[in-house]
Amino acid sequence: MESNAIRAIDPEIADLIAQEERRQRDVLRLIPSENYASAAVMAATGTCLTNKYSEGYPGKRYYQGQQYCDAIEQLAIDRARALFGADHANVQPYSGSPANLAVYFALLNAGDTLMGMALPHGGHLTHGWNVTISGKFYDVVQYGVRPTDHRIDLDQVARLARERRPKLIVCGASAYPRIIDFAAFAEIAREVGALLLADIAHIAGLVAGGAHPSPVPVADVVSTTTHKTLRGPRGGMILCKAEHAKAIDRAVFPGLQGGPHDHTTAAVAVALKEAASPDFGRYARAVVENAKALAERLMHHGFELVSGGTDNHLLLIDLSNKQVPGKVAAQALERAGIVCNANSVPFDTRKPFDPSGIRLGTPAITSRGMGIDEMRRLGDWVAAVVAAPDDAALLARIAAEVRSLCEQFPAPGL
Repeated sequence: MESNAIRAIDPEIADLIAQEERRQRDVLRLIPSENYASAAVMAATGTCLTNKYSEGYPGKRYYQGQQYCDAIEQLAIDRARALFGADHANVQPYSGSPANLAVYFALLNAGDTLMGMALPHGGHLTHGWNVTISGKFYDVVQYGVRPTDHRIDLDQVARLARERRPKLIVCGASAYPRIIDFAAFAEIAREVGALLLADIAHIAGLVAGGAHPSPVPVADVVSTTTHKTLRGPRGGMILCKAEHAKAIDRAVFPGLQGGPHDHTTAAVAVALKEAASPDFGRYARAVVENAKALAERLMHHGFELVSGGTDNHLLLIDLSNKQVPGKVAAQALERAGIVCNANSVPFDTRKPFDPSGIRLGTPAITSRGMGIDEMRRLGDWVAAVVAAPDDAALLARIAAEVRSLCEQFPAPGL
């Protein structure tokens, strides 16, 4: 949806936006953290709200002229609490990583022990990986998956928790294709006197739509992005028990951030209203059904899936048996109109910038209305590309077929 106002001022940017819009229309977007926001969500991000400063919280602002921004943020808060069944919601974090940092700032002191899932095993950078602030400011202990089945090793989690007595345990992942047992994590946390943070950035939409168990009843704090499976704008959100509300709010502002992005807050409110609809529940279930169908088709072609399949929106494929590095496969797939990302797999022997695997997800293509039949066709295309990543004619032919399929399933909001 090109803006004439942008083109009148800056045709270079207008051209680039138009090209990106065309790319999003004409390819199959399989990066699990990407999706299509609705036209209403995107429209909210481009409103006059971008002109306003609203430091503070509804009813407690530092600037005047807040009557409408207060109402917008309160709607977002109320909708978040209702959708997820939470005591308290903070909708101001700029994204998921700042949301996690705010939780740490609220609940930990520098040097406290933080326990999270190791990045190479499917965790997130902000769960204590050594190159991040979370890995440098805290005494970090990392857990992983079992080598036998690539499922979270809860025995290891319990053993490490008893040995290290973390103040905060983080569960949640960015490349883990299975249901997370939040109740088991909560039991371990209670045993060692730790608080529990559930990071549901990837699966928030599945939780909201009833396609994945919710951590809200058992976790002290829940963090998430508002995009990905939730299909909102690029932003973050923190849900928590009432006893942590004041600490969380103070950590977000003034602890880490200045004024919230009011235009994003409005878009979050719109997305939360959409996510409360029956249609969204059907969408969340279809995301999982499509992922399972794609997994089955890929395994039919001899692909090795980490953990042997998926319970959620993503698949992690180890290409070692195909003798094709993940980066080579991802680049070839992009030339064929299939966009995913190279990704490390558990116990990977290759380096992170040249890993053994690729990560695929179904949120965006499900938003286009694609179903089981399209997943089978997609699996066939992936198999053909990985078998011949240097065959330019093959990649061009598949890219043309992908564009034809995309025309049958228009991208929402574009």
